[in-house]
Amino acid sequence: MFDVWKNVLAEVEQKIPHAAFSTWFTGVTLISVDDGVVIVGVPNVLKVKQLEVKYNDHVKTALKNNGVDFKEVKYIVHTKAKTKPKSREVTGELPTIKKKKVSLLKKPTTFQTGLNPRYTLDNFVIGSNNDLAVSVAKSVVENPGVKANPFFLYSGPGLGKTHLVQAIGNAILERNPNFKVLYIPISHFYSDFINSIQNKTSEEFTKKFRKLDVLIVDDFQFIVGKDRSQEEFFHIFNDLYQLNKQIIVTSDRLPSQIKTVDERLASRLTWGNAIDLQMPSFEDKCAILKSKAEFMGVDIEDEAIEYLADNVRTNIRDLESELNHLLAIADLKNITPLEVINDGYINTIKAPHMQALSPKKIIEKTAKYYDLTVKEMCSKSRVSHIKNARQVAMYLLSEELEMSTPKIAREVGVKDHTTVMHGIKKIKNDLKLNFSLREQIAGIREGLYE
Repeated sequence: MFDVWKNVLAEVEQKIPHAAFSTWFTGVTLISVDDGVVIVGVPNVLKVKQLEVKYNDHVKTALKNNGVDFKEVKYIVHTKAKTKPKSREVTGELPTIKKKKVSLLKKPTTFQTGLNPRYTLDNFVIGSNNDLAVSVAKSVVENPGVKANPFFLYSGPGLGKTHLVQAIGNAILERNPNFKVLYIPISHFYSDFINSIQNKTSEEFTKKFRKLDVLIVDDFQFIVGKDRSQEEFFHIFNDLYQLNKQIIVTSDRLPSQIKTVDERLASRLTWGNAIDLQMPSFEDKCAILKSKAEFMGVDIEDEAIEYLADNVRTNIRDLESELNHLLAIADLKNITPLEVINDGYINTIKAPHMQALSPKKIIEKTAKYYDLTVKEMCSKSRVSHIKNARQVAMYLLSEELEMSTPKIAREVGVKDHTTVMHGIKKIKNDLKLNFSLREQIAGIREGLYE
């Protein structure tokens, strides 16, 4: 029966995009077939939901085509071995992984990688906000220096950039133990470069980087204004790229948006893939919180998880911080997390972020971002940039305040609520591939919660 499952997976792989199969079916196993019920083991709760909603029909069809007689398919969270983490998370401090797991990430040499072995792809939750980035990350692991080179990853703070790129480095080392992989924040690169000039060891500094197989540079935005270090990084980048060595860079924005970055360097950094991480959806945040709670071995009610997911709108780091706060109070008071919420011990979560947010603030911030007055943005103008700003405001009113389309229509000066529906739908569709628009909306959101 378990050999049949391999055929089932092979058939499903032929029916869906490779990236989707790699993302959602990795680690999915057959547990049992009993009394017409097929039990499928899935690594985490997010994958359970995706398989149930999006891919269940594909699985059922493949089972039937392979002669499996069944009445129902059930997906449950299941881990194969006790040494593996029970769940996944995105950012923040992870519990210490067992030594056996960590030892797999150690190299047989004394080369200092700068990587934290606790950051792995196994404990990174995949959601709608980061599935494209994870797909590219996996292709980098499989073919370093070949696909997505350089790999430029950008987002606001606390959304998992550092975790993901270090996880790539650790995964590459697992597959290629003799590779020289270096993770370095750009501030350390700059400091080392200055020290090499002062100590007259510039040649050694250059050799250190040019012998690498994988270079991971974090927080590139902090290179702003450092002309000589930019020049050195430019030459190192060119040398590694020409040798087909993998380059991975993170930043809080695209290189072209960092005004003092050299145009040649900005262009090269986006030669491969420039991918952004977005704020997770409500469902993604619930999955992250459940995963972290499971990893910590604590019980938390669904209502408590939904409360946190609904009320923390800044970033994943803050989301996990509030979870830790909630669990600490529950432990101190010896009550459940939901009782902590119901008894008002953490009723300050909504302040100052949620209580200060209003339709007026969203409209004003959006208009200001696009250098328009509120009157201009909410006019009947069909000029492209004004119409786009108005649609972005519609989208944010819907996403941030969950307003109805008739109410949104009144706020932005539109008579027909179907116009609002069309505008929101257009923005949602454009966000899938328009990275400039994603950056714009991320910038407006930052201003909303200042």
